[in-house]
Amino acid sequence: MKFKFEKFIIWQKTMDFGEDINDLSEKFPPKEKYNLTDQIRRAVDSIALNISEGAIGQSVPESRKFIGYAIRSLAETVTCLYKAKRRSYISEIEFTDNYEFAFNLMNMTVAFRDKMK
Repeated sequence: MKFKFEKFIIWQKTMDFGEDINDLSEKFPPKEKYNLTDQIRRAVDSIALNISEGAIGQSVPESRKFIGYAIRSLAETVTCLYKAKRRSYISEIEFTDNYEFAFNLMNMTVAFRDKMK
């Protein structure tokens, strides 16, 4: 690993989460291609992107800001999951599994941000 962020467990988990959500969004109907499908994919990818951006040569306040953006993108992803469940694009089990993963990831990310001094 050559980049600092590659060793962060939260970055690794957000990379995996992005692939899981991408696969899940394949189930959405074609009418959502430019709406909810694109939105959830952008949101989930933004989590890892912001973590990596905040890890590269930033001041602590700047790094914390990018981690904050990652947290917001995670919340956006969860809202998209709710939308997908309410529209019956995903099952209750798929929602719950991804919601729980997102909740744990949120707690890890907040703790990571709060450890930055």
